Parts: sequence; structure tokens; C-alpha cells
Amino acid sequence: MYLDSAKKAEIFGKYGKSNTDTGSCESQIALFSYRIGHLTEHMRSNHKDYTTQRSLKVLVGKRRRLLDYLKAQDIERYRAIVKALELRK
Repeated sequence: MYLDSAKKAEIFGKYGKSNTDTGSCESQIALFSYRIGHLTEHMRSNHKDYTTQRSLKVLVGKRRRLLDYLKAQDIERYRAIVKALELRK
């Protein structure tokens, strides 16, 4: 499996407050970004997999909504996570 509990703890430790901080916006955005990257690689080799394509779009929408929420609440945290994850905006 591409995403085990050790990898999740590593992502939450790097972008959240601790390894068990699963609720903060930054840690959720980082986890979604990791999953989006994995699904994007899958779609490059399986371009007719429409179920994965739909779930990729759903994940991108969830990440976008979280980023919009974070931007409205605290612009500095938004800028920090966008720079750390090297997102376009």
C-alpha cells in the first residue's frame, strides 16, 4: 500500500503540530497533496481509469476548499503551506 500509518505520521509530523495532529488544515492539505500526487502518477499510465479520475477531482476540490478556508482565516499560514508544498498559488 502506498500510504501506510508510518507515512501518514511522517506527513503529519512535518506539516502539523505533531505526529498525531490529523485535524489541522496544514496536515490535511499536505496529506491530500500526497494522495493527489500518487493518483496523478496512476492516471499517467491508466488514462481510461475514470473512477480514479473522479476521485482525483474530488481530492483536488477538497484541497482547494481547505486552502480557501485557510486563506480566509490566516493568510500567513496559507502562504507558508503553499510555499512548503510548492503549490502554484
